[in-house]
Amino acid sequence: MGRTNFLVLMFLFCAGFYKGTAQTFDETILRFDEYLGYVKKFHPIVKQAELIIDESQAKLMKARGGFDPKVEVDYDRKKFKNTEYYDKLNAAFKIPTWYGIELKANFEEADGLFLNPENNLPDDGLYSAGVSFSIAQGFLINERMASLKQAKLFREQAKADRDILVNTILYDASLVYFNWLQAYNETVIFEDFLKNAKMRFEGVKRNVEVGEVAAIDSIEARIVVNDRKFNLEKSKLKLLKAKLELSNYLWLENNVPVELQDGIVPDVTSELVVDKTLNVDNLTSGEFQVEMHPKLQSLNYKYESLDLERRLKANMLLPTIDLQYNFLSEVPEVARSFNTSAYKSGVNVSFPLFLRKERGDLKLSKVKLQDTQYEITSTKLTLQNKITAIKRELESYVVQNSLVANVLSDYERMLIAEERKFTAGESSLFLVNSRESKLIDAKLKAAELQNKFLSAKALLFNNLAVNPEF
Repeated sequence: MGRTNFLVLMFLFCAGFYKGTAQTFDETILRFDEYLGYVKKFHPIVKQAELIIDESQAKLMKARGGFDPKVEVDYDRKKFKNTEYYDKLNAAFKIPTWYGIELKANFEEADGLFLNPENNLPDDGLYSAGVSFSIAQGFLINERMASLKQAKLFREQAKADRDILVNTILYDASLVYFNWLQAYNETVIFEDFLKNAKMRFEGVKRNVEVGEVAAIDSIEARIVVNDRKFNLEKSKLKLLKAKLELSNYLWLENNVPVELQDGIVPDVTSELVVDKTLNVDNLTSGEFQVEMHPKLQSLNYKYESLDLERRLKANMLLPTIDLQYNFLSEVPEVARSFNTSAYKSGVNVSFPLFLRKERGDLKLSKVKLQDTQYEITSTKLTLQNKITAIKRELESYVVQNSLVANVLSDYERMLIAEERKFTAGESSLFLVNSRESKLIDAKLKAAELQNKFLSAKALLFNNLAVNPEF
Protein backbone atom coordinates (compact mmCIF):
# COMPACT_ATOMS: atom_id res chain seq x y z
CA MET A 1 0.00 0.00 0.00
CA GLY A 2 1.44 3.40 -0.95
CA ARG A 3 1.85 6.27 1.48
CA THR A 4 -0.99 8.30 -0.03
CA ASN A 5 -3.54 5.47 -0.05
CA PHE A 6 -2.70 4.50 3.53
CA LEU A 7 -3.04 8.07 4.82
CA VAL A 8 -6.39 8.48 3.07
CA LEU A 9 -7.72 5.33 4.78
CA MET A 10 -6.30 6.48 8.11
CA PHE A 11 -7.95 9.88 7.68
CA LEU A 12 -11.34 8.29 6.99
CA PHE A 13 -11.00 6.07 10.07
CA CYS A 14 -10.07 8.96 12.35
CA ALA A 15 -12.84 11.20 11.08
CA GLY A 16 -15.33 8.48 11.93
CA PHE A 17 -14.58 8.23 15.65
CA TYR A 18 -13.60 11.79 16.57
CA LYS A 19 -17.31 12.56 17.02
CA GLY A 20 -17.54 10.11 19.91
CA THR A 21 -17.89 6.38 20.45
CA ALA A 22 -21.28 4.77 21.08
CA GLN A 23 -21.70 2.03 23.65
CA THR A 24 -21.53 -1.46 22.19
CA PHE A 25 -24.40 -3.92 22.20
CA ASP A 26 -22.56 -6.50 24.32
CA GLU A 27 -22.35 -4.08 27.26
CA THR A 28 -24.98 -4.02 30.00
CA ILE A 29 -25.89 -0.44 30.85
CA LEU A 30 -26.71 0.46 34.46
CA ARG A 31 -28.95 3.51 34.20
CA PHE A 32 -28.76 6.23 36.82
CA ASP A 33 -32.41 5.90 37.85
CA GLU A 34 -32.11 2.11 38.17
CA TYR A 35 -28.98 2.46 40.26
CA LEU A 36 -30.51 5.07 42.58
CA GLY A 37 -33.63 2.92 42.91
CA TYR A 38 -31.50 0.02 44.17
CA VAL A 39 -29.76 2.33 46.63
CA LYS A 40 -32.97 3.68 48.08
CA LYS A 41 -34.61 0.28 48.36
CA PHE A 42 -31.80 -1.94 49.64
CA HIS A 43 -28.96 0.14 51.11
CA PRO A 44 -28.47 -0.68 54.82
CA ILE A 45 -28.16 2.97 55.86
CA VAL A 46 -31.49 3.74 54.17
CA LYS A 47 -33.00 0.88 56.14
CA GLN A 48 -31.28 2.23 59.23
CA ALA A 49 -32.95 5.58 58.61
CA GLU A 50 -36.31 3.85 58.87
CA LEU A 51 -35.35 2.80 62.40
CA ILE A 52 -35.64 6.46 63.39
CA ILE A 53 -39.37 6.20 62.69
CA ASP A 54 -39.59 2.96 64.67
CA GLU A 55 -37.81 4.62 67.58
CA SER A 56 -40.19 7.57 67.54
CA GLN A 57 -43.19 5.22 67.50
CA ALA A 58 -41.78 3.34 70.50
CA LYS A 59 -41.29 6.59 72.41
CA LEU A 60 -44.82 7.65 71.58
CA MET A 61 -46.16 4.34 72.89
CA LYS A 62 -44.10 4.80 76.05
CA ALA A 63 -45.48 8.30 76.58
CA ARG A 64 -49.05 7.09 76.11
CA GLY A 65 -48.36 4.52 78.79
CA GLY A 66 -48.50 7.35 81.30
CA PHE A 67 -52.28 7.38 80.79
CA ASP A 68 -52.79 3.63 81.10
CA PRO A 69 -55.29 2.50 83.78
CA LYS A 70 -53.67 0.84 86.79
CA VAL A 71 -54.70 -1.86 89.22
CA GLU A 72 -53.04 -1.72 92.65
CA VAL A 73 -53.36 -4.29 95.41
CA ASP A 74 -51.87 -3.80 98.88
CA TYR A 75 -52.21 -6.72 101.26
CA ASP A 76 -50.72 -6.70 104.75
CA ARG A 77 -51.12 -9.34 107.48
CA LYS A 78 -49.54 -10.03 110.87
CA LYS A 79 -50.04 -13.18 112.95
CA PHE A 80 -47.98 -14.05 116.05
CA LYS A 81 -48.49 -16.75 118.73
CA ASN A 82 -51.85 -17.76 117.34
CA THR A 83 -52.97 -14.16 117.51
CA GLU A 84 -54.01 -12.33 114.37
CA TYR A 85 -52.80 -8.80 114.89
CA TYR A 86 -54.24 -7.50 111.62
CA ASP A 87 -55.26 -8.58 108.14
CA LYS A 88 -55.63 -5.64 105.72
CA LEU A 89 -56.48 -5.50 102.03
CA ASN A 90 -56.52 -2.37 99.91
CA ALA A 91 -57.33 -2.78 96.18
CA ALA A 92 -57.60 0.20 93.82
CA PHE A 93 -58.34 0.85 90.15
CA LYS A 94 -57.01 4.21 88.80
CA ILE A 95 -57.59 5.96 85.49
CA PRO A 96 -55.23 8.90 84.79
CA THR A 97 -56.72 11.60 82.55
CA TRP A 98 -55.38 14.57 80.69
CA TYR A 99 -55.47 17.63 82.97
CA GLY A 100 -53.84 16.13 86.05
CA ILE A 101 -57.12 14.49 87.05
CA GLU A 102 -57.18 10.88 88.22
CA LEU A 103 -60.33 8.79 88.64
CA LYS A 104 -60.13 6.15 91.35
CA ALA A 105 -62.24 3.22 92.61
CA ASN A 106 -61.16 1.53 95.83
CA PHE A 107 -62.02 -1.44 98.03
CA GLU A 108 -60.76 -1.78 101.61
CA GLU A 109 -61.09 -4.67 103.99
CA ALA A 110 -59.51 -4.98 107.46
CA ASP A 111 -59.70 -7.38 110.40
CA GLY A 112 -57.64 -8.19 113.51
CA LEU A 113 -57.24 -7.58 117.24
CA PHE A 114 -54.77 -4.73 117.01
CA LEU A 115 -56.06 -2.55 114.19
CA ASN A 116 -55.53 1.16 114.22
CA PRO A 117 -58.97 2.64 115.02
CA GLU A 118 -59.04 4.52 111.72
CA ASN A 119 -58.80 1.16 109.94
CA ASN A 120 -61.97 -0.26 111.52
CA LEU A 121 -64.21 -1.09 108.57
CA PRO A 122 -67.55 -2.83 108.01
CA ASP A 123 -67.43 -6.61 107.95
CA ASP A 124 -68.02 -6.73 104.20
CA GLY A 125 -65.43 -4.05 103.50
CA LEU A 126 -65.72 -0.48 102.35
CA TYR A 127 -66.01 0.77 98.77
CA SER A 128 -65.07 4.22 97.59
CA ALA A 129 -65.13 6.09 94.27
CA GLY A 130 -63.67 9.52 93.72
CA VAL A 131 -61.24 11.81 92.05
CA SER A 132 -57.89 13.45 92.79
CA PHE A 133 -56.53 16.46 90.96
CA SER A 134 -54.13 19.38 91.13
CA ILE A 135 -55.41 22.92 90.99
CA ALA A 136 -52.07 24.75 90.63
CA GLN A 137 -48.88 22.94 89.66
CA GLY A 138 -49.63 20.11 87.22
CA PHE A 139 -53.13 21.21 86.19
CA LEU A 140 -52.67 22.88 82.77
CA ILE A 141 -49.46 20.96 82.04
CA ASN A 142 -47.65 18.13 83.77
CA GLU A 143 -45.02 15.49 83.09
CA ARG A 144 -47.46 13.08 81.46
CA MET A 145 -48.97 15.72 79.19
CA ALA A 146 -45.58 17.14 78.19
CA SER A 147 -44.09 13.69 77.52
CA LEU A 148 -46.94 12.68 75.24
CA LYS A 149 -46.88 15.95 73.27
CA GLN A 150 -43.10 15.79 72.96
CA ALA A 151 -43.30 12.20 71.75
CA LYS A 152 -45.73 13.23 69.00
CA LEU A 153 -43.39 16.07 67.99
CA PHE A 154 -40.44 13.68 68.03
CA ARG A 155 -42.30 11.37 65.66
CA GLU A 156 -42.77 14.18 63.14
CA GLN A 157 -39.19 15.34 63.67
CA ALA A 158 -38.00 11.78 63.05
CA LYS A 159 -39.76 11.73 59.67
CA ALA A 160 -37.95 14.92 58.64
CA ASP A 161 -34.61 13.57 59.90
CA ARG A 162 -35.25 10.33 58.02
CA ASP A 163 -35.82 12.26 54.78
CA ILE A 164 -32.59 14.20 55.30
CA LEU A 165 -30.58 11.03 55.94
CA VAL A 166 -32.03 9.20 52.91
CA ASN A 167 -31.44 12.24 50.72
CA THR A 168 -27.80 12.41 51.86
CA ILE A 169 -27.25 8.74 50.97
CA LEU A 170 -28.79 9.29 47.53
CA TYR A 171 -26.62 12.37 47.02
CA ASP A 172 -23.42 10.53 47.95
CA ALA A 173 -24.43 7.63 45.71
CA SER A 174 -25.07 10.06 42.83
CA LEU A 175 -21.60 11.57 43.10
CA VAL A 176 -20.08 8.09 43.00
CA TYR A 177 -22.05 7.27 39.85
CA PHE A 178 -20.91 10.50 38.19
CA ASN A 179 -17.27 9.71 39.05
CA TRP A 180 -17.75 6.25 37.55
CA LEU A 181 -19.24 7.83 34.41
CA GLN A 182 -16.30 10.24 34.09
CA ALA A 183 -13.75 7.45 34.55
CA TYR A 184 -15.56 5.35 31.93
CA ASN A 185 -15.65 8.24 29.44
CA GLU A 186 -11.95 8.90 29.94
CA THR A 187 -11.17 5.21 29.38
CA VAL A 188 -13.19 5.17 26.15
CA ILE A 189 -11.38 8.31 24.96
CA PHE A 190 -7.94 6.79 25.49
CA GLU A 191 -9.00 3.44 23.98
CA ASP A 192 -10.20 5.16 20.82
CA PHE A 193 -7.15 7.35 20.42
CA LEU A 194 -4.86 4.40 21.16
CA LYS A 195 -6.40 2.56 18.21
CA ASN A 196 -5.72 5.61 16.06
CA ALA A 197 -2.14 5.90 17.32
CA LYS A 198 -1.47 2.20 16.63
CA MET A 199 -2.86 2.45 13.13
CA ARG A 200 -0.77 5.55 12.45
CA PHE A 201 2.34 3.84 13.82
CA GLU A 202 1.85 0.78 11.59
CA GLY A 203 1.45 3.00 8.55
CA VAL A 204 4.53 5.06 9.34
CA LYS A 205 6.57 1.91 10.01
CA ARG A 206 5.65 0.51 6.60
CA ASN A 207 6.57 3.77 4.93
CA VAL A 208 9.92 3.72 6.74
CA GLU A 209 10.54 0.22 5.43
CA VAL A 210 9.96 1.32 1.84
CA GLY A 211 11.97 4.48 2.37
CA GLU A 212 9.17 7.01 1.90
CA VAL A 213 9.65 8.69 5.32
CA ALA A 214 12.52 9.10 7.75
CA ALA A 215 13.04 6.52 10.51
CA ILE A 216 12.64 9.24 13.14
CA ASP A 217 8.93 9.45 12.25
CA SER A 218 8.38 5.85 13.41
CA ILE A 219 10.04 6.68 16.74
CA GLU A 220 7.74 9.65 17.19
CA ALA A 221 4.70 7.51 16.30
CA ARG A 222 5.81 4.83 18.76
CA ILE A 223 6.21 7.42 21.53
CA VAL A 224 2.61 8.48 20.94
CA VAL A 225 1.43 4.86 21.12
CA ASN A 226 3.22 4.27 24.42
CA ASP A 227 1.93 7.54 25.81
CA ARG A 228 -1.64 6.56 24.88
CA LYS A 229 -1.10 3.13 26.51
CA PHE A 230 0.18 4.81 29.67
CA ASN A 231 -2.82 7.14 29.87
CA LEU A 232 -5.17 4.26 29.14
CA GLU A 233 -3.69 2.18 31.96
CA LYS A 234 -4.11 5.09 34.37
CA SER A 235 -7.70 5.57 33.28
CA LYS A 236 -8.41 1.84 33.73
CA LEU A 237 -7.08 2.00 37.29
CA LYS A 238 -9.26 5.04 37.96
CA LEU A 239 -12.25 3.19 36.47
CA LEU A 240 -11.57 0.15 38.66
CA LYS A 241 -11.49 2.29 41.80
CA ALA A 242 -14.70 4.05 40.75
CA LYS A 243 -16.46 0.70 40.18
CA LEU A 244 -15.39 -0.60 43.59
CA GLU A 245 -16.62 2.59 45.24
CA LEU A 246 -19.91 2.29 43.37
CA SER A 247 -20.28 -1.29 44.62
CA ASN A 248 -20.43 0.07 48.19
CA TYR A 249 -23.91 1.40 47.38
CA LEU A 250 -25.29 -1.66 45.60
CA TRP A 251 -27.15 -4.17 47.74
CA LEU A 252 -29.89 -6.73 47.34
CA GLU A 253 -32.44 -8.07 49.77
CA ASN A 254 -31.27 -9.55 53.08
CA ASN A 255 -28.26 -7.20 53.10
CA VAL A 256 -26.44 -9.00 50.28
CA PRO A 257 -23.72 -6.78 48.73
CA VAL A 258 -23.32 -6.64 44.95
CA GLU A 259 -20.08 -6.25 43.01
CA LEU A 260 -20.18 -4.80 39.50
CA GLN A 261 -19.13 -7.20 36.77
CA ASP A 262 -16.79 -6.16 33.97
CA GLY A 263 -19.54 -5.98 31.35
CA ILE A 264 -21.61 -3.38 33.24
CA VAL A 265 -21.08 0.23 32.19
CA PRO A 266 -22.74 3.57 33.00
CA ASP A 267 -25.16 5.30 30.69
CA VAL A 268 -23.19 7.89 28.69
CA THR A 269 -26.45 9.73 27.96
CA SER A 270 -27.22 10.15 31.65
CA GLU A 271 -27.98 13.87 31.69
CA LEU A 272 -31.67 13.64 30.76
CA VAL A 273 -32.16 10.67 33.10
CA VAL A 274 -30.47 12.59 35.93
CA ASP A 275 -32.73 15.60 35.36
CA LYS A 276 -35.83 13.41 35.45
CA THR A 277 -34.73 11.29 38.42
CA LEU A 278 -33.63 14.23 40.59
CA ASN A 279 -36.49 16.41 39.28
CA VAL A 280 -33.93 19.10 38.44
CA ASP A 281 -36.20 21.11 36.11
CA ASN A 282 -38.79 21.70 38.82
CA LEU A 283 -36.09 22.37 41.41
CA THR A 284 -34.45 25.05 39.29
CA SER A 285 -37.56 26.70 37.83
CA GLY A 286 -39.94 26.56 40.79
CA GLU A 287 -39.85 28.84 43.81
CA PHE A 288 -38.96 26.62 46.71
CA GLN A 289 -40.54 27.43 50.07
CA VAL A 290 -37.54 27.21 52.36
CA GLU A 291 -39.85 26.81 55.38
CA MET A 292 -40.82 23.40 53.97
CA HIS A 293 -37.22 22.19 54.03
CA PRO A 294 -36.92 19.04 56.19
CA LYS A 295 -34.04 20.58 58.15
CA LEU A 296 -36.13 23.58 59.12
CA GLN A 297 -39.12 21.37 59.83
CA SER A 298 -36.96 19.27 62.15
CA LEU A 299 -35.70 22.38 63.93
CA ASN A 300 -39.24 23.74 64.26
CA TYR A 301 -40.40 20.49 65.89
CA LYS A 302 -37.39 20.69 68.19
CA TYR A 303 -38.34 24.27 69.07
CA GLU A 304 -41.93 23.26 69.87
CA SER A 305 -40.64 20.44 72.09
CA LEU A 306 -38.35 22.83 73.96
CA ASP A 307 -41.22 25.29 74.32
CA LEU A 308 -43.26 22.53 75.98
CA GLU A 309 -40.36 21.96 78.34
CA ARG A 310 -40.25 25.70 79.12
CA ARG A 311 -43.97 25.72 79.91
CA LEU A 312 -43.51 22.71 82.16
CA LYS A 313 -40.64 24.37 84.01
CA ALA A 314 -42.68 27.58 84.39
CA ASN A 315 -45.54 25.53 85.81
CA MET A 316 -43.15 24.17 88.46
CA LEU A 317 -43.01 27.68 89.97
CA LEU A 318 -46.60 27.27 91.14
CA PRO A 319 -47.35 25.72 94.53
CA THR A 320 -48.37 22.07 94.75
CA ILE A 321 -52.04 21.86 95.73
CA ASP A 322 -53.43 18.35 95.39
CA LEU A 323 -57.06 17.66 96.25
CA GLN A 324 -58.91 14.38 96.52
CA TYR A 325 -62.52 13.49 97.23
CA ASN A 326 -63.97 9.98 97.54
CA PHE A 327 -67.54 8.83 98.08
CA LEU A 328 -67.85 5.91 100.50
CA SER A 329 -70.34 3.03 100.45
CA GLU A 330 -70.84 -0.46 101.88
CA VAL A 331 -73.17 -1.46 99.05
CA PRO A 332 -71.70 -0.19 95.76
CA GLU A 333 -74.37 -1.96 93.71
CA VAL A 334 -76.88 0.63 94.98
CA ALA A 335 -76.09 3.87 93.15
CA ARG A 336 -77.75 6.17 95.70
CA SER A 337 -75.56 4.73 98.45
CA PHE A 338 -72.79 7.09 97.22
CA ASN A 339 -73.73 10.47 98.68
CA THR A 340 -72.10 13.47 100.25
CA SER A 341 -72.82 12.34 103.80
CA ALA A 342 -70.18 9.59 103.57
CA TYR A 343 -66.89 10.68 102.11
CA LYS A 344 -63.16 10.81 102.51
CA SER A 345 -61.28 13.90 101.36
CA GLY A 346 -57.88 15.46 101.68
CA VAL A 347 -55.63 18.30 100.54
CA ASN A 348 -51.86 18.45 100.20
CA VAL A 349 -50.04 21.79 99.84
CA SER A 350 -46.31 22.37 99.40
CA PHE A 351 -44.28 25.33 98.16
CA PRO A 352 -40.49 25.82 98.19
CA LEU A 353 -39.53 29.15 99.74
CA PHE A 354 -36.77 30.24 97.35
CA LEU A 355 -37.59 28.27 94.19
CA ARG A 356 -33.93 28.32 93.17
CA LYS A 357 -34.01 24.91 91.49
CA GLU A 358 -37.23 25.70 89.64
CA ARG A 359 -36.06 29.14 88.52
CA GLY A 360 -32.73 27.66 87.38
CA ASP A 361 -34.48 24.97 85.34
CA LEU A 362 -36.72 27.58 83.74
CA LYS A 363 -33.75 29.76 82.82
CA LEU A 364 -31.92 26.82 81.26
CA SER A 365 -34.99 25.90 79.19
CA LYS A 366 -35.22 29.49 77.93
CA VAL A 367 -31.54 29.40 76.94
CA LYS A 368 -32.09 26.19 74.95
CA LEU A 369 -35.13 27.73 73.29
CA GLN A 370 -33.22 30.87 72.30
CA ASP A 371 -30.32 28.78 71.02
CA THR A 372 -32.66 26.80 68.78
CA GLN A 373 -34.26 30.00 67.50
CA TYR A 374 -30.83 31.32 66.50
CA GLU A 375 -30.12 28.01 64.76
CA ILE A 376 -33.40 28.21 62.82
CA THR A 377 -32.67 31.77 61.67
CA SER A 378 -29.11 30.91 60.64
CA THR A 379 -30.10 27.69 58.88
CA LYS A 380 -32.86 29.41 56.93
CA LEU A 381 -30.51 32.10 55.59
CA THR A 382 -27.77 29.56 54.83
CA LEU A 383 -30.15 27.34 52.87
CA GLN A 384 -31.51 30.27 50.87
CA ASN A 385 -28.01 31.44 49.93
CA LYS A 386 -26.79 27.93 49.09
CA ILE A 387 -29.78 27.22 46.85
CA THR A 388 -29.40 30.56 45.06
CA ALA A 389 -25.66 29.98 44.57
CA ILE A 390 -26.19 26.48 43.14
CA LYS A 391 -28.84 27.74 40.71
CA ARG A 392 -26.38 30.40 39.49
CA GLU A 393 -23.70 27.71 39.22
CA LEU A 394 -25.95 25.56 37.06
CA GLU A 395 -26.64 28.51 34.78
CA SER A 396 -22.88 29.05 34.43
CA TYR A 397 -22.30 25.39 33.60
CA VAL A 398 -24.83 25.63 30.77
CA VAL A 399 -22.74 28.43 29.24
CA GLN A 400 -19.49 26.52 29.88
CA ASN A 401 -20.85 23.39 28.22
CA SER A 402 -21.78 25.39 25.14
CA LEU A 403 -18.29 26.91 24.97
CA VAL A 404 -16.57 23.56 25.44
CA ALA A 405 -18.74 22.03 22.70
CA ASN A 406 -17.61 24.79 20.34
CA VAL A 407 -13.98 24.24 21.33
CA LEU A 408 -14.32 20.50 20.71
CA SER A 409 -15.83 21.11 17.31
CA ASP A 410 -13.05 23.51 16.36
CA TYR A 411 -10.32 21.13 17.55
CA GLU A 412 -11.84 18.31 15.49
CA ARG A 413 -11.92 20.53 12.42
CA MET A 414 -8.32 21.61 13.04
CA LEU A 415 -7.19 17.98 13.34
CA ILE A 416 -9.04 16.96 10.19
CA ALA A 417 -7.52 19.90 8.32
CA GLU A 418 -4.03 19.06 9.61
CA GLU A 419 -4.42 15.44 8.47
CA ARG A 420 -5.50 16.61 5.04
CA LYS A 421 -2.35 18.71 4.81
CA PHE A 422 -0.32 15.74 6.07
CA THR A 423 -1.89 13.55 3.38
CA ALA A 424 -0.89 16.14 0.79
CA GLY A 425 2.66 16.22 2.18
CA GLU A 426 2.30 19.79 3.49
CA SER A 427 2.44 18.95 7.21
CA SER A 428 4.34 16.73 9.64
CA LEU A 429 3.49 13.89 12.00
CA PHE A 430 4.48 16.13 14.90
CA LEU A 431 1.79 18.68 14.03
CA VAL A 432 -0.84 15.95 13.61
CA ASN A 433 0.04 14.50 17.01
CA SER A 434 -0.03 17.96 18.55
CA ARG A 435 -3.51 18.66 17.15
CA GLU A 436 -4.69 15.27 18.38
CA SER A 437 -3.32 15.90 21.89
CA LYS A 438 -5.24 19.16 22.01
CA LEU A 439 -8.41 17.31 21.02
CA ILE A 440 -7.81 14.68 23.73
CA ASP A 441 -7.35 17.39 26.36
CA ALA A 442 -10.56 19.05 25.21
CA LYS A 443 -12.49 15.78 25.45
CA LEU A 444 -11.11 15.13 28.94
CA LYS A 445 -12.07 18.65 29.94
CA ALA A 446 -15.58 18.06 28.58
CA ALA A 447 -15.87 14.84 30.64
CA GLU A 448 -14.71 16.69 33.74
CA LEU A 449 -17.13 19.53 33.10
CA GLN A 450 -19.98 17.04 32.67
CA ASN A 451 -19.08 15.56 36.06
CA LYS A 452 -19.15 19.01 37.70
CA PHE A 453 -22.43 19.86 36.00
CA LEU A 454 -24.14 16.66 37.13
CA SER A 455 -22.64 17.00 40.62
CA ALA A 456 -24.05 20.53 40.88
CA LYS A 457 -27.51 19.18 40.01
CA ALA A 458 -27.12 16.54 42.71
CA LEU A 459 -25.96 19.23 45.15
CA LEU A 460 -29.13 21.23 44.48
CA PHE A 461 -31.12 18.04 45.08
CA ASN A 462 -29.20 17.55 48.34
CA ASN A 463 -29.61 21.11 49.59
CA LEU A 464 -33.35 20.98 48.95
CA ALA A 465 -33.42 17.59 50.73
CA VAL A 466 -36.14 16.19 48.51
CA ASN A 467 -36.92 12.48 48.67
CA PRO A 468 -37.86 11.19 45.20
CA GLU A 469 -40.08 8.23 44.46
CA PHE A 470 -38.78 5.42 42.24
